[in-house]
Amino acid sequence: MDHTVGEVLHAYIKSLRRYAISLTRDSNEADDLVQECLKRALTYIHDGGKILNMRAYLFTILHNVHRDEMGRRQRNGTHVPIDTDSIRLAYAPPQDTHMECRDLSEALDKLPTDQRQVVLLVGLEGLSYQMAAEVLGIPIGTVMSRLSRGRNALRNMTAIEVVTQNESKKNHQQEAEGWKRLVKGEKTHVG
Repeated sequence: MDHTVGEVLHAYIKSLRRYAISLTRDSNEADDLVQECLKRALTYIHDGGKILNMRAYLFTILHNVHRDEMGRRQRNGTHVPIDTDSIRLAYAPPQDTHMECRDLSEALDKLPTDQRQVVLLVGLEGLSYQMAAEVLGIPIGTVMSRLSRGRNALRNMTAIEVVTQNESKKNHQQEAEGWKRLVKGEKTHVG
């Protein structure tokens, strides 16, 4: 293998893996997708194929491999280990940022697949509308439409939580101010 081809492919592994994890929600499956993607790209290059835009080509392969795998699963069913439920013990994380990321991840999971793919490619991976259209094999207008609908849906899903958090903070602040006035000897209603 030519060192420059290896270096070019290596530069995209992190982005490919991140997108694959976003699609599969499983790091092992994501690694398998990325491996298959790179194998297909190397085979194409080894057979003398020319790639004009490596990034778009790799994301297209990854997208197609994932779509093929999803079709295979629909035909064959999904294997679920018996001990899966005992592994997932839920507890509230102490960090706000972790919870916000989790909420965003859950909101992304609720998006229709076509919108989620566009949001991830453009928003997370930074692909241009044109490049995302090429990766997904759809017109650029469709990319823009799906992106707009996906972003609006994410805003709506996460806005409810933001309002609730803001109201909660406001109530806590009002209660704290009431206690401070009470401690100072001012008459006030607390709670």
